[in-house]
Amino acid sequence: MTQTAHPKRTEPAASAPARSGLAARVSLGRLFQPVPMEFLLISFSALLLTVFGLVMVLSATSANTTKGPFDEVLKQGMFAVVGIPLMFLVSRIPVNVIKRLAWPGLVLAILLQLLVFVPGLGIASGGNRNWIGVAGFTVQPSELLKLALAVWIAFVLLRKQTRLAIWHHVFIPVVPVAALAIGTVVAGEDLGTAMVMVLIVLGCLFFSGVKLRLFILPMLLGVVAVLGYALTSDNRMKRILAAFNPEDCDIANECYQATHGMWGMASGGIFGVGLGNSQEKYGWLPAAANDYIFAIVGEELGLIGCVLVLGLFTAFAVGAFHIIRKTRDPFIRVAAGGITLWIVGQALFNIGVVIRIFPVMGVPLPFMSQGGTALLSVLLACGVLLAFARTIPATGSTTQAEPKRAQGTPRRASARPGSIAG
Repeated sequence: MTQTAHPKRTEPAASAPARSGLAARVSLGRLFQPVPMEFLLISFSALLLTVFGLVMVLSATSANTTKGPFDEVLKQGMFAVVGIPLMFLVSRIPVNVIKRLAWPGLVLAILLQLLVFVPGLGIASGGNRNWIGVAGFTVQPSELLKLALAVWIAFVLLRKQTRLAIWHHVFIPVVPVAALAIGTVVAGEDLGTAMVMVLIVLGCLFFSGVKLRLFILPMLLGVVAVLGYALTSDNRMKRILAAFNPEDCDIANECYQATHGMWGMASGGIFGVGLGNSQEKYGWLPAAANDYIFAIVGEELGLIGCVLVLGLFTAFAVGAFHIIRKTRDPFIRVAAGGITLWIVGQALFNIGVVIRIFPVMGVPLPFMSQGGTALLSVLLACGVLLAFARTIPATGSTTQAEPKRAQGTPRRASARPGSIAG
């Protein structure tokens, strides 16, 4: 009987380098894997709106005689240079980390908002006390509070996902804590920002799947609070009544800014008077670079410029609502819903004020109005949306890459117990 010699089993010497090379290829593959269309829509619309806003801020402030023509746009550009990289950096943060930052972020944002009432630190402007002075810059903490509130509500409602049919689980602690955060803004006489924050709360509740009948109480409370706050100020009542009866309002007082904003829009026509050729920015329109920058867009770039701005916000809204529709994570759906209603709703409020659909509320146009904190906050919010978009698989991508099989090569049969390979 002869014995067959079995050859010794040898390990390939280059196995370790091959494995490390494979790991490197896998890491590079994850780094350069395609992003979903929602990521591209949100990021490109945010970048284009930011650049467009810088151009319009330069145009609206170029007539400033006390400072240089580039002073204001350079300040705005500094926040853009910081905010755009932060947007893409935040987009790399895992969703679980964003959830863990919900409570600390809200507490920190409320503490920052309370600093506006510290004597010597808080700054009042236009009847509102909503800014703090830091190293020569004015910071508006309420803008950061909007983002913190949306993420916090989404985190709290996620923990109560199975109890949202019970009203007190929906309202506690969401309504009391949200009322505290909004109350710090109302105490600074900023009704426009407070209304946007109420919209964020209602949006988060809506996208959480709460029954519509539970919306009756918070909506009634919100209407009563706004009416009570408006009735306590003669100036606010005049602005509200002027929006419903523009023919009888005083052009020299409460209707001055709204009237000049409409005149700027009307003089632009279809193609505008040309970039930099606005007449309203020469002292006629007080908030030309802030709340009424859309009027400068209409005057200088005409209907075409206005349609371009609306188209960019539409692209942003489409990308954001696709995230809400496609995700299966309730935290992502609620947080993305609150952030989207904040940015899109605030844009509609601002444009509606300029064309005299709404009374003057003092809310900036996201991405475009002058204001470093407002720009930084919406770019950070876009970063959160981009982080959510990364959880949605790109169209045509596969979860596991398989080696390609040459055409005509038969598939290798898998050995089964008891089978013989011949």
